Amino acid sequence: MEKPFADLVIVIKGAGEMSSGVATRLFHANLRRIVMLETPTPLAIRRFVSFSEAVHEKTMRVEGIEAVKVSDKREILDAWEAGKIPVRVDPHWESIGELEPEVVIDAILAKRNLGTSLWEASLVIALGPGFSAGKDCHVIVETNPGHNLGRLIYQGRAEKATGIPGDIGGFTRERILRSPSHGLFISEKRIGDPVRSGEPIGRVGGEQVFAPIDGVLRGLIRSGFPVKPGLKIGDIDPRGTGEYCHTISDSARALGGSVLEAILAHRLCSRSGKNCAPKEFISINQRLAISAA
Repeated sequence: MEKPFADLVIVIKGAGEMSSGVATRLFHANLRRIVMLETPTPLAIRRFVSFSEAVHEKTMRVEGIEAVKVSDKREILDAWEAGKIPVRVDPHWESIGELEPEVVIDAILAKRNLGTSLWEASLVIALGPGFSAGKDCHVIVETNPGHNLGRLIYQGRAEKATGIPGDIGGFTRERILRSPSHGLFISEKRIGDPVRSGEPIGRVGGEQVFAPIDGVLRGLIRSGFPVKPGLKIGDIDPRGTGEYCHTISDSARALGGSVLEAILAHRLCSRSGKNCAPKEFISINQRLAISAA
């Protein structure tokens, strides 16, 4: 007998900003048997909208949805019963074998496949580059900012990462804070603080990190964390609206909507016995691959 749609077990690898956007969209669509798997020391930048903060704080609330840190299957079931999203430290994804989910979503955004397999669930979805649809997963969600953001790819690969952050207020690379060296990042600033260009944000070892533009600190890694040269450690929003620091971005919402679309399409195709990759999707993605070659 087919499991009710609302009872589908969904495992999400990663609990950072984008994966939290995905979890939020699914939760609001009444898909609430979600488990998020994280590393012991997640380095989220937009911490106020990342369920990974539950690893550090035991609990985290994003746009009214609460996540809680759990350690075993019993606590996962308790979290579901309480209407919360369980976050489990499980860097090797052992929970997948234990829970036998219908859907697995790789939302780590590592730009390479860290071990996700087509056989982990009846529907395996991957976000961004580093995967081959039909080989590593069933469907890929395009993550590059621009015209194709959120496109479902049933055959082939996502666009290569450009390394250019999305445009906010006319700024891309300029709004990102990066570590100048190896060491501990130390800062007394808080997410949501207004900053001016040239203002010190923190330091790594003996080197200061300065704000490159005016705006609001949209994201900042935890003070006291070890960093390496070039690591993204902060994000400035030039629009200067503090409330945006507490809400999911347009990109994260778009990716979440695409994941929901993929799950719905798979469910309906599975019922009818049809191929879940519509011909029009395949032909579109083949044309895109040819034009990009």
